Amino acid sequence: MIVSKVSRAAILRAAESRRLQRLVQGHGMRVGAARFVAGETLDECVVVMRRLNETGLHANTTLLGEVILDPSGAATVTAAYERIIDRVVAEGLKANVALKLTHLGLSFDAETTYANVERLVGRAAGLGSFIRIDMEQSEHLDATLNIYERLRAAGHDNVGTALQSYLYRTPDDVERLLPLRPNLRIVKGAYLEPAEIAYPEKKDVDRAYIEIVEKGMHSGAYIAVATHDEAMIERVKAFADREGIERDRFEFQMLYGVRPALQRSIAAEGYKVLVATPFGPDWYPYLMRRLAERPANLGFLVRSLVRG
Repeated sequence: MIVSKVSRAAILRAAESRRLQRLVQGHGMRVGAARFVAGETLDECVVVMRRLNETGLHANTTLLGEVILDPSGAATVTAAYERIIDRVVAEGLKANVALKLTHLGLSFDAETTYANVERLVGRAAGLGSFIRIDMEQSEHLDATLNIYERLRAAGHDNVGTALQSYLYRTPDDVERLLPLRPNLRIVKGAYLEPAEIAYPEKKDVDRAYIEIVEKGMHSGAYIAVATHDEAMIERVKAFADREGIERDRFEFQMLYGVRPALQRSIAAEGYKVLVATPFGPDWYPYLMRRLAERPANLGFLVRSLVRG
């Protein structure tokens, strides 16, 4: 367990290394990123999402990247997301868009970010589509929740956000959002956070996760249960049955390339299963966070680099 913690911390620190990023991305998708990333272009991602739909799965997609530091860069990303929303709808895909607010300007100005994300949410609403606001490092949490609340107050119902169970404060954030009857994606958390604000032990993160999911489901929120843990999935199914919670009030979410057979088997039982299918050339930080979730996977990256 100690080795695993050390490995996870080291991998997450490596995710911030520009030097290592240049080395890994210099080898392109053949280093193993294709295992988790649905291509470097939207065309490639559309093929993946269509294939998932054909097997009974839903999808969402994200243009990989984060921490844009200027208005022109954020405007470029916003325009790219408009094209993605249009394409997803035009293709008739059972899919939606998920995005990070630092990609739309949150690192330099909350008002610019709000204007950009409201533009996208409005465009998606006009096309009958949905936007998920992903959660990032804890330093962005309050600003992210504020923007989500502003969007809902402005009458936008086709938008949801995410909460991370490893943060001590998350139960209070759930209570804060419940009056909105929110659409919440519950994740464990994939960033390196200090023990002062986040549970360092997996057992505590898992316990908090179940408590948060059950609280949200019981209180009328729509809950996206984002986990690959079969025991947790079975517990959520049993809770829903016991409490009389209809299947249209929750869904399961998993990552592209992680346990595809499990994804299909749950969908075959009649549950909605959504697969996160991110794409784009800036895939390195995303890949490293996926490796950090299971450090044993680091071996396949090293072998891919050695093969060149």
